Amino acid sequence: MASTPVKAESEDGIKVGGAIRSNYNYTSYSEGNKDRGGDFDFDIFRINVSGEIGDVSLNGEIRFFDYMTAVKYAYVGYQFAENWQAQVGITKVPFGNSPYNSHNYFFSTNYYLGLEDDFDLGIVFKRSIADNWQLDLGFFKNDELGGVDGYVDNRSDRYSYDIVGSRAVGEGIYDEPTQAIGEYNTFSGRFAYHFDQGALTTEVGVSALSGGLHDGMRRVGDYQAWALHSNSQYHNWNLQLQQSQYSYDIANIDRIAVGAYSFYDSIAAEATSTTVNLAYDWAVNFGPVTALQFYNDYGVVYNKSDNTANTVMNVTGVSVAAGGLFTYFEWVNGKNQPFVGGSASGDSNDYQQRFNINVGYYF
Repeated sequence: MASTPVKAESEDGIKVGGAIRSNYNYTSYSEGNKDRGGDFDFDIFRINVSGEIGDVSLNGEIRFFDYMTAVKYAYVGYQFAENWQAQVGITKVPFGNSPYNSHNYFFSTNYYLGLEDDFDLGIVFKRSIADNWQLDLGFFKNDELGGVDGYVDNRSDRYSYDIVGSRAVGEGIYDEPTQAIGEYNTFSGRFAYHFDQGALTTEVGVSALSGGLHDGMRRVGDYQAWALHSNSQYHNWNLQLQQSQYSYDIANIDRIAVGAYSFYDSIAAEATSTTVNLAYDWAVNFGPVTALQFYNDYGVVYNKSDNTANTVMNVTGVSVAAGGLFTYFEWVNGKNQPFVGGSASGDSNDYQQRFNINVGYYF
């Protein structure tokens, strides 16, 4: 998920690239999957565009799945001062470790809460690193699908996790919500300071966001989130730490509905999360293989407002770069974790496992 493709440049200054990915998985939570010896499926075909015409830049990515089509991001940018750029469109919400708070294919537990690699419709002002600090400030009118009453057939057909409704009493964890809700008028900020001490470089930062919640007729509440984060590199070692907390304040609601990947799920209206990620990079020369990254990413979500059990995900794996191929080999151990046999609003004490191989060709 976090790979950068090599792109070919066209005559008009716009570069076009993309990726084709397939996925194999063997799981502990599906008897059919185990009986078949796992399953091999098509993952995505994606197209990326980037470049500049005049002084205005363009960046976009669209993803084609078997079950949906989703725009990940699509924005124009303008460098209006030496260290400042404005980005307008479906652009990234500045929050947490950047560009990712993870090394693996599944991201961290924060992704499924809407707090990692989230994209919404708005404007971001980005200050590049100068004098060892950087600042990102964003205002987002609504989510990437137009908010609570956007002109879409299915509000779960999206790449980023966002709130799509509240959960009524007796409503199933995976049901389409009967009461639609959407975020709007969200302000987000991320400040980071960079320390350079010889072989050790560290970025320490703080992030926060706050916005309103609307049911299509009126404001029904608001939401906030904050995070403290650090990202350190020492020779070949990388360590990421992040402490986050979020809250959706809706009267008499302790569980909300979220949507992504054409799939509805639920999360607690309030919770805290902690992530600890460690990776080691190894440059090699094994035929076409030029780089390996070994990693262990751990995340836990706790203090949930719906009083359900903790969500836990630990991913141990290695990524392999070989020419245009980029492959993840991973062992995932999780509890109440989406795509690992559970839900972020589940209440199980049992851990489930998933062995996953994702193979992508980037061009």
